[in-house]
Amino acid sequence: MRNNERRSAIESAFERLSASAATALGAASNEVARVRAEHAHRDFAMRIAEQGVSAVAHDHSLVDGSEQAAFGEALEEALRERQDIHAEWTGQGPPRLTELVAEAAPGTASEPWQDWLGRVGTAAANEAPPRLWRIGEAHVPESPDPRPFPAAVPLLDESHLRITSTVDRKGRDTKEAAEALVQNLLMRVLGYYQPGLVRVHVWDIARLTGTLPGLYPLTKAGLLTAHDPTRLDELLEELSEHIRRIHTSALLGGHTSLHSLAAETGHRGEPWRIAVLFGDGKALKDEQQQRLQRVARNGLACGIQLIVVDLPMTVNSPVESVTLTAPEQASGSMTGPHAVIRPDETMARDRVTRACSALSDEFLAQRARVRTFDDLLPEQLWSHHSTSGLQAPVGFHEGEGVWVTLGDSSPHMLIGGPSGSGKTNFLYALLGSLAARYGPDELEFHLLDFKEGVSFAQFTPGRRDPSWLPHAQLVGVNVNTDREFGLALLRFLSTEMRRRADAAKAHEVTKLEELRSEDPNGRWPRIVAVIDEFQYLFAERDAVSAQAVTLLEDVARRGRSQGIHLVLASQDVSGIEAFWGKPAIFEQFILRVALPKARRVLVDANQAALELPRWHAVVNHDSGVKHGNELARIPNATTKDTFDALQQRLWQRREQRHHPPRLFDGSHLPALSSLEDFRNLGGTPTPRALLGQVIDVEGTAAAVELPRSPGRNIAVLGSVLRDAASVLGASALSLARQHPPGRIRFTVAGLVDEAQGEVHAVVDTLRRGGHHVDLVDLDGVESAVTGLAGLVDERTEGSTAPEAPVMHCLVLYAADAAHTLLERKDPETRVSGQDKLRKILKQGPELRIHAVGWWRSTQRLKNTLGVGPVDDIGAWVAFDVHGQELSALAAGQVVNWSPRARRGLFFDRSIHSRPEVVLPFDLTDATDPADGVPRPRGSDDQPVWEEAGE
Repeated sequence: MRNNERRSAIESAFERLSASAATALGAASNEVARVRAEHAHRDFAMRIAEQGVSAVAHDHSLVDGSEQAAFGEALEEALRERQDIHAEWTGQGPPRLTELVAEAAPGTASEPWQDWLGRVGTAAANEAPPRLWRIGEAHVPESPDPRPFPAAVPLLDESHLRITSTVDRKGRDTKEAAEALVQNLLMRVLGYYQPGLVRVHVWDIARLTGTLPGLYPLTKAGLLTAHDPTRLDELLEELSEHIRRIHTSALLGGHTSLHSLAAETGHRGEPWRIAVLFGDGKALKDEQQQRLQRVARNGLACGIQLIVVDLPMTVNSPVESVTLTAPEQASGSMTGPHAVIRPDETMARDRVTRACSALSDEFLAQRARVRTFDDLLPEQLWSHHSTSGLQAPVGFHEGEGVWVTLGDSSPHMLIGGPSGSGKTNFLYALLGSLAARYGPDELEFHLLDFKEGVSFAQFTPGRRDPSWLPHAQLVGVNVNTDREFGLALLRFLSTEMRRRADAAKAHEVTKLEELRSEDPNGRWPRIVAVIDEFQYLFAERDAVSAQAVTLLEDVARRGRSQGIHLVLASQDVSGIEAFWGKPAIFEQFILRVALPKARRVLVDANQAALELPRWHAVVNHDSGVKHGNELARIPNATTKDTFDALQQRLWQRREQRHHPPRLFDGSHLPALSSLEDFRNLGGTPTPRALLGQVIDVEGTAAAVELPRSPGRNIAVLGSVLRDAASVLGASALSLARQHPPGRIRFTVAGLVDEAQGEVHAVVDTLRRGGHHVDLVDLDGVESAVTGLAGLVDERTEGSTAPEAPVMHCLVLYAADAAHTLLERKDPETRVSGQDKLRKILKQGPELRIHAVGWWRSTQRLKNTLGVGPVDDIGAWVAFDVHGQELSALAAGQVVNWSPRARRGLFFDRSIHSRPEVVLPFDLTDATDPADGVPRPRGSDDQPVWEEAGE
């Protein structure tokens, strides 16, 4: 019984296993069949797609195995999908393509030619060119609703174009249709832009003339050039030369193409050049083919497009193709093999001729029109950025702007031309064109004119015209005798260059362009430093010339990477001895400008400037080599309503943070009351006496600190009263400004009659400021000296007094005039007035008693000081005194100095290694009775001494 039950259970389990296995095998068999069917379906679908749905639908034998059911299913599905696609295309395809072409090909580039042919184009070079240019209409055959859509090709800056003609099934040649297509396309391009912005070159291997005859009126204006069929090499060389020139001039700022240059700067500077080459279906010679390929590879970036007809060409650059399959039918790479293009109707020959004549006439009229300064200016002020460099037109050639570029590749400019050749006018044109394009935060000017003139004074505020050029930071005029100011400018540029280099190093970059990118919140404008008649800076063989050469070479060599550009102008550079043996300097001046009759600015073999007419210049971005010449007519930029009108516009656009430029006028003395260092006196425990103004970029005062230290007295040397009186008066007024009444006293000794006017002006001003002043003359000077010597003794004995002594200043006008009088000895003490004066000079400074005296010669000062060192005079200013007389007062060093009118030599043994030139002050405003002594810095309620905590 048990065995039967066990047997029954085993049989039942086996039956279930068999059923499960059968089910699994059936499912597997079904899945294999399904996969095989799907594979067959996909295989047929692929082969149907390869042969074409329409073709297979008409002829099933194109696909092997068409008798199978899977083939029928795949074909039926392909037909359904095509029907769905056609339905979608019918509803959305043509209208959408029409919209896309309209967007990419605006205006004349897409409209029917009958609507615009004959009108002169208005598009400018700086406008982005259309992405597409219409050539006809296209449709897809066998579409349920084959509505046409515009057919277009890219061209300018985008792609070359290859057109191939054929012989159709009816034996018709399509060469004329290909020529008509080229003509239509060229007329669209020529009619879209302003005349002159597109130049056409035509070469036909079979014909010298007769190709594109309707366009021949363009030849009279130079807009079209027909090339000899035997001289293809000359055309390819000309195109290659354009590419080389553009890369070494227009693309100096690091741009990769004229298109990117125009996108960033708003300026293109070069016309488009379209070279149309008609071949015969055969390849060119190997050498010509290689040259053509090089032009094709590099041409698009330089505005050179190729249209080749029946000329095999394989290049690694964008090329679109159009093949004429019949006189009125074509296919193209833009539309694909399934669309049929119907080229636009051929333009009427007479209308094309009239349109080309109108373009030529307009271009010739433009070239004939004399351009003005306003034509140099952009439509929108301050719209350009100087990140990669500076570009601006300075003149015109045949109606087109001639531009200059200051950037990494052409960092500095050298201008040459004899007197009367137009240097000032050229500089105005250059500065105005730059200032109109770049705002003050993009560009700064530092302007220096060595000749006796005020060419740059217009850029500063004046009495009649309060406007000033917002870009100008420094203006120097009439500095022909102040070579030190040119040296100061170079020293400033060198310092600024190091500051920028340090900032670049901190941001781990090397160029200004990279620094501006890494530090967008910083202010890093490009600096253009203009030095007119710069040869005066190196006129003598002395320390000034030596330092200037060293600094100029450094700035010229390293300034390019920090955005610092030099513009040097001169009548002639041949006599600059300081540059002999220094060719490295001029090698940095890649950009050369030669005005009429200029010599040695261009290379010796380049004599183009010798035959220039007036108002013209040769602009050369290739170090003066002849092939870099560009002829430019410079518009008048100096007459009324030219630069002055532009300056008014720029001045009105300025922001509050823009300040007037610092003006250095060598023919005028600086006013003490307007000096920033004078207005800001105070706030320091050590008083400072201002003696004059140092010749530097900042207009710094020549100041002497008067601490309680030995020798802190001041001597003025020379026989010129007005200069000496200026130093004495400025010293007294500046000391008075730093002390409240009662904290400083003055003893003023007017010892010569001719100085009485200056003495009383200063004394009255001090007294109006509330200061105590003892005024003595020659009769009272001995008593005054005796009193001050007694004060020295008194303070020496009471040196432990808790309260700081009141400062006392002895001002001696012509101290040597009292020498004889002070030599007399007191009968009782056997001490002379000279001994007492020497005591004041030696011991007084430590007791806050200081002397500021004028001696009319160095020997008279030595007589006053007596035998021994001259350490009791810590600082001095010398005027009409020769350098060899000053060596003993300058720590024994050789002093190279020849007296100059209204200029002095300043030396402070505590701070100077060598003397420096200073200008005496004009004290007229400071001693004006209507104003009185300039009050201490600060408001009336909070004078400077309260700010200082005294």
